[in-house]
Order: sequence, then C-alpha cells, then structure tokens
Amino acid sequence: MTTTTTNIGGGGAGEDRVLATAQQIVKRLNPSKEVREDMLLILQSFDNRLSNITDLINGEDSRTEDRFEVAEKVILRWDSNSEASRHSIPWEDSPDEAAEYLSAVDDILNMMDGLSIQSSNEFVDRAENAVQLAMLRLEEEFRHILIRNTVPLDAEGLYGSIRRVSLSFASNDGEIDDEFESFGEDDRDATGRFHERGASLGDDLCVDLIHPDAVVELKEIADRMIRSGYEKECVQVYSTVRRDALDESLVILGVEKLSIEEVQKIEWKILDEKMKKWIQAVKIGVRVLLTGERKLCDQIFSGSEETKDICFNETAKGCVMQLLNFGEAVAIGRRSPEKLFRILDMYDALDDVLPDLEIMMTDEFGVCEARGVLGALGDAARGTFCEFENAVQNEASRKPMLSGEIHPLARYVMNYVRLLVDYSKTLNFLLEDADDDGFTNDDAENGLELENVSPIARRLLLLITTLESNLDEKSKLYEDGAMRYIFLMNNILYIVQKVKDSELGKLLGDRWVRKRRGQVRQYATSYLRASWSKTLSCLKDEGIGGSSSNASKVALKERFKSFNACFEDIYRIQTAWKVPDSQLREELRISISEKVIPAYRSFMGRFGSQLEGGRHAGKYIKYTPDDLENYLLDLFEGTPCVIHHLRRKST
Repeated sequence: MTTTTTNIGGGGAGEDRVLATAQQIVKRLNPSKEVREDMLLILQSFDNRLSNITDLINGEDSRTEDRFEVAEKVILRWDSNSEASRHSIPWEDSPDEAAEYLSAVDDILNMMDGLSIQSSNEFVDRAENAVQLAMLRLEEEFRHILIRNTVPLDAEGLYGSIRRVSLSFASNDGEIDDEFESFGEDDRDATGRFHERGASLGDDLCVDLIHPDAVVELKEIADRMIRSGYEKECVQVYSTVRRDALDESLVILGVEKLSIEEVQKIEWKILDEKMKKWIQAVKIGVRVLLTGERKLCDQIFSGSEETKDICFNETAKGCVMQLLNFGEAVAIGRRSPEKLFRILDMYDALDDVLPDLEIMMTDEFGVCEARGVLGALGDAARGTFCEFENAVQNEASRKPMLSGEIHPLARYVMNYVRLLVDYSKTLNFLLEDADDDGFTNDDAENGLELENVSPIARRLLLLITTLESNLDEKSKLYEDGAMRYIFLMNNILYIVQKVKDSELGKLLGDRWVRKRRGQVRQYATSYLRASWSKTLSCLKDEGIGGSSSNASKVALKERFKSFNACFEDIYRIQTAWKVPDSQLREELRISISEKVIPAYRSFMGRFGSQLEGGRHAGKYIKYTPDDLENYLLDLFEGTPCVIHHLRRKST
C-alpha cells in the first residue's frame, strides 16, 4: 500500500493552501513561544509539505516586526514629550509628515487587528504603548486644528442678511400708569419710535464655522481615534472646543450669562434691548450655529450615528440652556403691558426654531426644556394681555383733557391694539381656549358678530368696548355738556380711523365701523343742541312784541346784545377746543353755519332796519353774516381767541 500523504490537494496549489491553513491555525491559537514550537513540530511530522512552515511563520513575524519598528519610530519621533515634537511646526503646515504619521498609526492598528496579540507578549506591549502615544498626539492635533480653524462669527454680515420688519408705535417705552401721560400725545411723534417685529433669516443662509479644508483633517484623526477606542476622548475634545466657540458666538450676538434673579432686576429699557438681542440670537443660534454644528458632527464623525448624536448634544447643550434660561427668566418675570410685544416676539422666535431643534437634538432633556420655556412664554403672553385688559378697564384718571382732545388712553390703547393684530396667528392660538366672560347679549346690537370672529378679534372687540366705556365715563368729568360731546366725537372717531386704516378693519368688519360713525353723528347733533340752542333762541320772534315793523326796540336791542354775548362767549371758549381731524372740524363748522348764519341773516332782515337808523346801532348789530362766517373758521383749532376788533356800524 502506497502513501498518499504527499499528494493531498494536488500539486503546488494544494501545498500553498495547506501552508496557509496551517499558518492561520497557529496565528488564531496565538500560543506562547514554547507551545508554538511544539505545534510546528507536530505539523511537520504530520505532513512533509509543512516542513518549511517554521521558516515561513518566523519570516512573516520578522517582516511584521520590521514594519512595526518603522511605524513605531515615526510615532516615537513625534511623541508629545519628545524634543522633536516640542520644536515641530504645526501639523497643518506639514502635510507630508501628517500623512506619514497617520500611515504609521494605520500600520500598527492593522498589525494589531491581524495578529490578535496577547497583552502578555512584549510585542503587544510595545504596540499598545505606541497606539497610546499616537492617540495623545492625535488628540493634541485635533484640538489644535479645531481651535486654529474656527471661523469667528460675523454678526454684522448676518444682521445684514436679516429681513427686518418695523411696526410703528405711538407710545414711549413706559408703563400704563400715571394716567397714560407718559405716552406720546401726538401720533406724529411715533415717526422716531418703532417696535421692531422680529426679523427673519433667509432659508439658504449658511456660514462656515470651521474652515472647510480642516474638516477633512479632523475626520481623518477622529476615524483613527474611534478605531483605537479613544472615542470618548475625541468627543470630549471636540465638544469642549466647539462649546467655547458657541459661547463666544453668543457673546458676539449680545447674549450674556445671567441668572433668573439678575434678569428680573434689570430695568425695562435695558431688558427690552436684551430681549431683542435674544430673539436674534435664537434665530441665528439655531438656524446658523447649531445647524452648522450638526453638519460638522455629521461630517467629522460620519462613521458612527451614536457618536454624532452624543457629540452634537454635548456641544450644543450649553448654548441651548443659556438661551432657554433667559427665556424662562422673562416668562416668570413681572407682567406689564409694554412687555407683551417683545414676549410675543420671543415666543414666535422659539416656536419657529423648535422643530429644527427637535430634529437636531436627540437629548430629550434639552428638547423638553425648550418646549417648557415655549409654554411659559405663551402663559406670560396670555397673562400680560389680561393685565393690559385690566389696566384699560381700571384706568381711572380724573383729569379731563383741557381742549376736549383725544385722550392719551385712547391713543395708547389703539396703537397697542393695532400692533396686536400683527400677532393674530400667535394670539389666536394662545387665546383659543380663553373665556369671553366680558361679552353680553347686547354686544350683537353693537356690531359684534361673535360667532363669526376669531379668538383675537373677540378679545379686541371686548378691549375696544372697554375703552369706549372708560372714555364715556371720562366725558362725564366735563361740566360743559358741549365739550363732553366734542371729547366723545374726537375719541370715537379716532378709534374708528385706527380700525379702518389698519388690519383691524378686516377683523372687526364694516358693520362695526358704520355703527361707530353713527355714534359720531349723534354726538355732533348733541353738541349743536348743547352749544348753540341758547344762541339761536336769541334769534326767535317770540317775546319781541309785534311784527317786524313795530317790534319793541328795547326787546330787539336786548336780543342782539344777548346774541352777541353768546356768540363771543362761544368763540372765546371753543377756539380753545381742539378737533384734530380736519374733516370732522370742517363738518362741525358747516353744521354750525347752516344753523346759525341763516337764522341770523333772517333775523337781521326782519328787524335790523328798526335799529340801524337809531343812535349807537353798531353797539347792538356788531356783525354781518359774513363776519360770523369768518369767525366760525377759528373754532376747534386749539388756540384761544377773543374778538378784539369789533366791527361797529356807525349811524
């Protein structure tokens, strides 16, 4: 019987496979030196084709050790504690050396993966030491590249790309105290003051937070650190450096680190500026900075989804919490009407970026905090709106406007309300479930179609109705009934114009406007009756005693004298009254003229001839109808006048 041992596998190819298999067995078992020698002797005795396996394995080990020593020298040369490393030029400025170093790291890692070397072997110890030294160096380079290539935030450039919306507001930055006298007396004063209603960033706005070329180098280092088991160290370095960069960006955007107590002690004008900066910082912070950070994490740590998320969460957490802490401090602060618009801006800004934050952050705590602050800002907006409603209802100043002009309360409230309309979408959501206890069954008769209006329209209708009631009470402070109606006309017309000339008109509807215009006409009629009835009674025929040809001259003189006194008194008083609206002012003068001038002309035509031929006729018949017409043009200008140069007719 002949042996077939030498022919297994068939020829040279079979021999190569046998040798390769035997080598793999030895490598995988990874025995000690003594055991390995015994294994090789056994294999050699089993098959004569394995006679040179010892030389092959020893030769391969020798080549591996040679490659390792070359790689080890590269790493040791750049050991962070070595003299060469301390005097080396930056990694980025020597790309060839960087490539050589990374290649050396790869070689050692590949050798370790291929050999599965046990820690008890001297070779393993050297390899692990080399990897440890390499990771320390890579960690330093990673930090250095991050810091050196951070791009400072260009706030001016970003602000230049922001679309700004400005809404005029006639009031100063004060509170609804002190009878509203701290606010502008004239809407024209508002031209220099405005409320900046947020601002929007372009959807395509993108900036480089790190120079793009450096991102490739950072990824190469991160890949090797993660492969070597130094993922935690890599993430820590990245998040620490980038967290500091985000903090610096917030400083550039004007956001300070303030405690809740510190925020609540800030006076309003300063706080208002900080709130404006916060609004911009939230938009830029999430849409530009954090979006950029998320992109960087995805690029640098692309090999691991978990690492990307951990790195971003650790980097962004401090920035997000700093912004949210300020928002929370504002939300729980003292509520006053002047804060409402800025709080609504803050709510809108956070609400706008929250979906982006939810997508980017896998840290549920940070997202929950953001939702909580958004809810708190919504509660603050609702509460502040209610504070404003109460302030309007309870404003009880007892000092009447001297000229019967528009009350500061009306100016403030209507300018305030006009701005609120621009927040209709937000307020409709926030006030959706609010009670409308202030409405009564009579409101439909006053032009309020409640079932057809939105939540904000219902509240604004109630607010304006409250304002009208308050103004009606203030009108009762005037002892002169005619002036009371001038005051009511001025204020109701002002309200109507503010509604009609803005988006309020769409909310409240034409029916509401027509109802108020009808009120103005009624007040005008009441004014004429209260102011001119006594004057017109002087021009009646009753009590004169006879016809136009034989009337009592004594009675006629008394009538003309009484008419003159009444007219001059009205002229003196009502030239000081103010009707700001030119159309209403002209309509009132025409109405007066239509009642007074014809009556005076008729009275003079019937009885004037009986006095004109007598002595001192000019003492009684002082004015012609044209004189009176001209004097009426001086009424309601807000400038007190007296008729000094009386026209006296000579006999």
